[in-house]
Amino acid sequence: MSTDNAAVTRKGLLAKALDAIEKAGNKLPDPLTMFVVLALAMPLISWLVSLTGWSLVHPGTQKTITVVNLLAPDQIQKIFTESVKNFTGFPPLGTVLVAMIGIGVAERTGLFNTLLKLMVSSVPRGLISAALVFAGVMSSMAADAGYVVLTPLGAVLFAGLGRHPLAGLAAAFAGVSGGFSANLLLTSLDPLLAGFTESAAKIYDPAYVVAPTANYYFMIVSVFLITAIGWWVTDKIVEPRLGTWDPNFATGNQSGDSALKTITPAEQKGAWAALATFLLTLGAFALLVVPSNGILRGENGSLDPFYHSLVIMICLSFLLPSLVYGMLTGSIRSDRDVAHMTGETMASMGSYVVLAFAAAQFVAFFTWSNLGLMFAISGAAFIKGVGLGGIPLLLIFVAISASVNMFIGSASAKWAIMAPVFVPMLMNLGYTPETAQAAYRVGDSLTNIITPLLPYFPIVVAFAQRYDSRIRLGTLIATMLPYSVAFSVGWTVMFIVWYTLNLPLGPGAGIFYTP
Repeated sequence: MSTDNAAVTRKGLLAKALDAIEKAGNKLPDPLTMFVVLALAMPLISWLVSLTGWSLVHPGTQKTITVVNLLAPDQIQKIFTESVKNFTGFPPLGTVLVAMIGIGVAERTGLFNTLLKLMVSSVPRGLISAALVFAGVMSSMAADAGYVVLTPLGAVLFAGLGRHPLAGLAAAFAGVSGGFSANLLLTSLDPLLAGFTESAAKIYDPAYVVAPTANYYFMIVSVFLITAIGWWVTDKIVEPRLGTWDPNFATGNQSGDSALKTITPAEQKGAWAALATFLLTLGAFALLVVPSNGILRGENGSLDPFYHSLVIMICLSFLLPSLVYGMLTGSIRSDRDVAHMTGETMASMGSYVVLAFAAAQFVAFFTWSNLGLMFAISGAAFIKGVGLGGIPLLLIFVAISASVNMFIGSASAKWAIMAPVFVPMLMNLGYTPETAQAAYRVGDSLTNIITPLLPYFPIVVAFAQRYDSRIRLGTLIATMLPYSVAFSVGWTVMFIVWYTLNLPLGPGAGIFYTP
């Protein structure tokens, strides 16, 4: 930490503004409550709007659309009889639960822990900041594991190298949280968001399908962009600003020397064996997909069967290497251990399952009422009328996503609310659902590292206080703000370039939509 005057400066207007945001955000109900309220309100809203006689002409089909009153007897019957179907047919539900089987075993065997340590501890000192940010970005393959594994490890590594530990913590946190949407591999977030996007797209085009690879190309490039920006901000702004670390304010011995040696020979052997298994698994999948007559090819060589198999592929790509690692390190001694790990994983998803039930009902009611489609058509007509479109429109959407993220931390909860309105609206303006999803993912990531409402923010503060007991919320936010600003500028410029060049966002996923 620097002088007291510097601390006072850091806790000035910025801290006061963010404290106000935190206070306002804490007044919001839990996402589950929000969806329950929205689902219960939809029938009443549809009835009230239907009384106005509002109608529109669908720009694609040229058919007249009216509001469906969900309080009509036949609609009430539909609400009761199809509630289970709404839940079981909710696209994000099955995809996330299946993917999490493999990810959960990888986390509980210790494979992710070992891989993150190897990734960071095996690089030259001059590249340690870049490695931390990169590892943080890649840690999203383990869902939220990076917050509790890599963030404290970043501080330990910097302390062991004689650098300011809070700079290491900040670099790791920036990668884990600010780069959460990016990855070189498909993660559980990809099918989750794609499911919400597809549900919303079907409001406008019932035949539209959104693959988990919808933004894959864009997110691959984003990994290197976020890594480069995070590296520069750490070494040029954050660490110089923090000054020289004073160990006298640390709580206990935080030298970090021993943490660099915590990987045992068995863990190293298991990690390499897991990597070999992962590559063999990918090779096996390639044999099913690459040949023109491959088993996972459809008629005329289409890749539709492959796209529909991605979720189980993600599961197996994590599960098989994890089993090998667990058997070699002893974390898996019998099939009962695997059963216990998968059971624990599903138990940890309980809150998500309940949230999905409420969200599924809301999305279904919103679709049945035609309100989502009609709001999209009228909103698009308004935007066209004022001449707003192209890059300004998409940048406004990015800004809206970033702003909402300051109040609602869950990426899936926000997108479940926003997608039914914005995806059809942007489709009506000529942009694909994949474009809307990419813009959302950029905006959602930009403010992750500065919102106190992020569930892991208090944990990161606690990690920081191990090295400086004076650290408080405002200090951490002030430390992370340069990353947020730099990511906002860099990622926005990249998005504009991508749009201007009309580059594909993922396999078969363009920017512009043609009905």
